[in-house]
Amino acid sequence: MGRLVFLFASSLLLMVAATTVSAAIVEHSFNVMDSTFNHFPLESHAGTRHGIHQMLSAWADGPDMITQCPIRPGNKYTYKFKIIRQEGTFWWHSHTSTLRATLYGAIIIRPRAGNSYPFPKPYREVPILLGEWWNGNVVDMANQALAHGTGPNISDAYTINGWPGDLYQCSQNQMYKLKVKQGKTYLLRITNAAVDNNLFYKIANHKMIVVAVDARYTNPYVTDVLVVASGQTIDVLLTADQPIGSYYMAARAYASAAGLEFDSTTTRGVIVYEGAPSWTSRTPLMPVLPAFNDTPTAHKFSTSLTALVGGPHWEPVPLKVDHKMFVTVGMALDVCPSNTTCQGPPVGAKLSASMNNVSFVPPSSLSLLQAFFFNVGGVYTTDFPVKPPVQFDYTNPSINGDLPLLFAPKGTRITKLKFNSTVEMVMQNTAIIGAENHPMHLHGFDFHVLAQGFGNFNPATDTLKYNLFNPQIRHTIGVPVGGWAVIRFVANNPGVWFMHCHFDAHLPIGLATSFVVENGPTPETTLPPPPVDLPQC
Repeated sequence: MGRLVFLFASSLLLMVAATTVSAAIVEHSFNVMDSTFNHFPLESHAGTRHGIHQMLSAWADGPDMITQCPIRPGNKYTYKFKIIRQEGTFWWHSHTSTLRATLYGAIIIRPRAGNSYPFPKPYREVPILLGEWWNGNVVDMANQALAHGTGPNISDAYTINGWPGDLYQCSQNQMYKLKVKQGKTYLLRITNAAVDNNLFYKIANHKMIVVAVDARYTNPYVTDVLVVASGQTIDVLLTADQPIGSYYMAARAYASAAGLEFDSTTTRGVIVYEGAPSWTSRTPLMPVLPAFNDTPTAHKFSTSLTALVGGPHWEPVPLKVDHKMFVTVGMALDVCPSNTTCQGPPVGAKLSASMNNVSFVPPSSLSLLQAFFFNVGGVYTTDFPVKPPVQFDYTNPSINGDLPLLFAPKGTRITKLKFNSTVEMVMQNTAIIGAENHPMHLHGFDFHVLAQGFGNFNPATDTLKYNLFNPQIRHTIGVPVGGWAVIRFVANNPGVWFMHCHFDAHLPIGLATSFVVENGPTPETTLPPPPVDLPQC
């Protein structure tokens, strides 16, 4: 049995509240409006659906024009769904334009009554939301970037639970503070809600034990630094085992793209031990963060995590593969429309992005899910290529001299999958315009991460590196800069499911695709009709 959740969304007022799913039915109302904040609302621990599988409830998934049309001003929509065989740290956010820069929060699903964590019960659980802040209207900035064919404005600050911290002039005396008792162990539920950045995270003089990623339990992994890709969650155990005092926690960008401008600031909060002098009277210890481009540290962390075999909700790797895909992911160019001034690289072109040389364009009059359910033609095609149309030296920067190779045609080309088929996808990063670590997120499913590496994927040798015993299970994977990652999942959830880069700058320019999963053979494996209040375009 799943736990039934109702989320009522309307466009009036931003409201966030503490949420823990443990009862049979949970209801929350969200009223949303344009507003101006000096900082994010604190205690933003409520939400909708990033990472929730939405088993047989694709209508509640939320991506704009994939499973629904946007909720119009003054209207409302009830998201109704069951949470089945899932527990851990999730989060909710807007999925229209760049609104998620300020419209997000955490969802915490704890074990059912009578069940326990696969690790010692912590003294306290603490949500840590890492965010990003602009001193301006993020939607206007995004629209301007799209119009000019350039990248978006870089952010002005990062935040921890809504606060930029004391390294920023606007909040020198304000930061997130976590009070702890010496000797106690805390479960930090960390989410990277930043719009366009992967982040390093450290706590001065403290080790952390990773126990879950993307709401999937892992073998305990001891580390002093986390790398959290945009869209990912990580649960860690933190023991307050240091001398009584104050210790900074800090986060800043892991910026893998060479020469690309980024927000190089640092956000920090403070951990204050019970009995410690005021942290304002004695400077807390500051952690030494990795260099912005420290890919070896990022890769070591990302490849050291393994699944907790036999743990709650663990699933073995499916060994029989029905549908193999080799998919390039990266940047591209688009032709500048006539009578338009474009400023993308090179000047006169527009910045774009693609998967297998297809730059995804969402429909405009009907969502993909509506088109699938009602069998409406002309909205999408199911001819997304299973391999690149042209093979090339994917990670060699010299490919940027081949101008025709850089342009990706626009289209709404997606992949059709039979119910319960197993998909294996090699995601190959490219050096077109510039290589970068791309956080790729899949809706509707979790996947096993079989292997990751650098350079061009070599099936003759790299398939030998597959971990088929205890690979980490995730819904978001940072494809290594100038490298590749291999994932495998079972398409056991009918509907249309979005796969996209979780950098908002790359999503609207085409770094995305979708899967349409056919219904199964029984009523229990068939997508039900849409709710009567489903938003219309």
